[in-house]
Amino acid sequence: MGRRMPHAQHAAEPRPDEPPILALIPAWNEATRIGPIIEATRVHLPVLVVDDGSRDDTAAEAERAGATVVRHHRNRGKGAALMTGFGWALAHGYEAVLTLDADGQHDPADIPAFLAAHESAAGDLIIGRRDFSQMPFPRSWANPFGSWLLSRVLGARIDDNQSGFRLYSRRLLEETELTANGFEMEVEVIIRAMDKGMRVAWVDIRTIYGIGKVSHFHPIKDSIRFMQMVWWARMQRRMIRDA
Repeated sequence: MGRRMPHAQHAAEPRPDEPPILALIPAWNEATRIGPIIEATRVHLPVLVVDDGSRDDTAAEAERAGATVVRHHRNRGKGAALMTGFGWALAHGYEAVLTLDADGQHDPADIPAFLAAHESAAGDLIIGRRDFSQMPFPRSWANPFGSWLLSRVLGARIDDNQSGFRLYSRRLLEETELTANGFEMEVEVIIRAMDKGMRVAWVDIRTIYGIGKVSHFHPIKDSIRFMQMVWWARMQRRMIRDA
């Protein structure tokens, strides 16, 4: 069964000195990297870190850098960490959530592009679009192939289905039911948003690799989950068409 974000009817309002948009950073064992990311992000937005069961000092370093921290006692996956953060943001009255990774692959200097797109009502889901040609193999062909495949299934151009640098509107978070716990949740959000007729928009962001970080992405397992998600979307659309 899908999980819908809680309706925060009695939500607390953000502090008067804070923008109504929250930066959400899911993190797992990122103590050596997360501090500068938070500091650069706080130039633009308040920051919530969801520490997904880290075994190092991620939570302490995040708090030291000025973030609010929510902790999972065990590692539950990126999707679960995002869901925790989304629920916290809704409960505290934020109108939108901007997500970025803790490992340095997303440059906080790109945040103003998302804020400008949100201000112009570009879409309920605004996704950072990377330059695939700057990615190392095999991502340099796997990512564009996955985006092409999802585009075919959805009947709309999907420029970058795997980018985790994105902005979610409150409407999307309140109305979307999600089932995935891992990286594939970010693909599921695109599918469900488009099924509800919500607009998906894109902003160009830096493509950053070669930072000496071991990826938590599991090529075989996560690729299988991605294909399952695409197959599910294809079946859903066929059912709607044949109804």
